[in-house]
Amino acid sequence: MPLRTPLSLIFSALLLAACASQDGLHTEGHTLDAASLQGQTFTGNLSPAAWPASDWWNRLGDPQLDALIAEALRSNPDLQVADARARQANAAVLAADAQRQPTLDANAGVTRSRLARVDDPSGQGRRYSTLRNLSLEGGYHFDLWGGERAAWEAALGRARASEVDRQGARLTLAAEVTRAYNDLGLAYATQNLAEQDLKRSRDMLDLARSRVDAGLDSEYQLQQTQSLEAAAQASLTAATQAVDSARIRLAVMLGQGPDRGATLPRPQLIAPAAVSLPANVPAELLGRRPDLVAARWRVEAATRDIDASKADFYPNLNLSVAAGSKSLLGDAVFGGASRFFSVGPALSLPIFDGGARRAALAGRNADYDVAVAQYNQTLIGALGDIGDGISRIRSLEQQIEQQQRARDIARSSYDIAMQRYADGIGNYLDALSVEQQLLQSERQLANLRAERIDASVLLMQALGGGFETAAPSSTSAR
Repeated sequence: MPLRTPLSLIFSALLLAACASQDGLHTEGHTLDAASLQGQTFTGNLSPAAWPASDWWNRLGDPQLDALIAEALRSNPDLQVADARARQANAAVLAADAQRQPTLDANAGVTRSRLARVDDPSGQGRRYSTLRNLSLEGGYHFDLWGGERAAWEAALGRARASEVDRQGARLTLAAEVTRAYNDLGLAYATQNLAEQDLKRSRDMLDLARSRVDAGLDSEYQLQQTQSLEAAAQASLTAATQAVDSARIRLAVMLGQGPDRGATLPRPQLIAPAAVSLPANVPAELLGRRPDLVAARWRVEAATRDIDASKADFYPNLNLSVAAGSKSLLGDAVFGGASRFFSVGPALSLPIFDGGARRAALAGRNADYDVAVAQYNQTLIGALGDIGDGISRIRSLEQQIEQQQRARDIARSSYDIAMQRYADGIGNYLDALSVEQQLLQSERQLANLRAERIDASVLLMQALGGGFETAAPSSTSAR
C-alpha cells in the first residue's frame, strides 16, 4: 500500500475527531414572536393613527420647545458619548476586516560585527563583517470555514446596534427635554396657584381684621387667618424655588450652565389630542423602537460569534511568502548570489487543547442566550410601555374631566362662603374650609393636566418617536 494512503486516512480521522469535539454544545434561547404578544385589553376600541413623526413634539404647539430640543441635540454630552461609542464600534469593524486581508511587511537592516575564528569563513578570525538585509515578507490566512468573515459580521452587527443606540439616545433626550419642559410648566402653574392662594389669604385677613374691629370675631380667629397667610407665603416661596430648579434641570439637559435656565420663559404647551394608536403595533414595532432594533442586532452579532468560534475547531491554512537579499562581508547586496525567496503553506489541525475551544464555544452560546433573553425582555417591556401608556392616558382624561367639575364646584362654594362671611352671616371655619378645598382642587387639576402631557410624551417614546429602520431578519438558535 502506498505511504500516502495511511497518511490520508490518519489525516481524515483527525479531521473528523476535531469536528466531533463540538458535540453537546448548543444554545437554548429562542426569540419571542411579537405577534403572539398582541392584546386587545388596553389597545382595543382606539381610533387609528399614524406612527409618530420624528418631530412629534411639534404636536404640543410650543415653538420654544422645538428650539430647546434642537439645542439639546447639538450640545448634550450624553449624545457625544453615544457618538463616540458608535465610532468605537465602527473601528472594531475595520479591525475585524483587517484580519481578513493579506499582510506585507518590509524589513531592512545593517549589522557590523567582529568575527571570531569559528565564525570567520577564512578561519583566521579578528576580521570585520557587515551583514546587510533587505526583504519583503507577506502572509495570508485562508478563511476556509468562514470564521474570519463571521467575526467581521459580528463586529458589523455590534456597530449597527451602536448606531441604533445613538439614534435611540436622541429620542430619549428629546423625550426627557419635553418632560422637563412640561415640569417647568407645572412649576409655573403651581407658582400661580400659590400667588392666588396668597391673595385670597390676604383678602381673608383684611376681612378678619375688619370683623375683629367691628367686634364680630375674636383675636383668636384673626391669628388663625394670619397663620393661613404666612403658610400661603411659604408655599409661594417653595413654588418659586421649584421653578428655579426646573429651569436649571433644563439647562443641564441643554449642555449649558445654570444661567441658561434663567432665560427660559414660561412654557405654552397645549393639551395633546385624544389617545390613538397605529394598527398592527407588535409587528411594526420591531423596526420602530431603537432599543428593540439594537437588541436584535446584538442577537445577530452573537450568532456570528458562534460561527466564528466553531471555525476554530477546523484546520487552518496559512501561506507565507518572503523575498529579498542578504550580503555578508564584501558581497554585493543586490547581487544575484545575495537574493533569496521562500514560499510556504502551513496547515495546523487542532487535536488537543485541554478543552479551550469547547469552553470558548460554550461561552459564545451563553452570550447568544443572554442576547436573546435581553431582546425578549425588551420586546415584552416595549409592549408593556404601550399598554401602560394607553391605560394611563385614558384614566387621566377621565380624572381631568372629574377634577374640572370638582374645581368648579369648589370655586362656587368659595365665592358663596366668602360672601356670607363678609355679610356676617357665615362661619369663619366654613370660609377657611372651602378656601382650602379650592386650593387643593386647583393643584390637583394642574397636576393632572401636566401628567396627561407627560403620559403622551411617554407613549410617543414607547412607539419609537419617529424612528424607523429595517431590523435584522430572524435568526434561529444555534
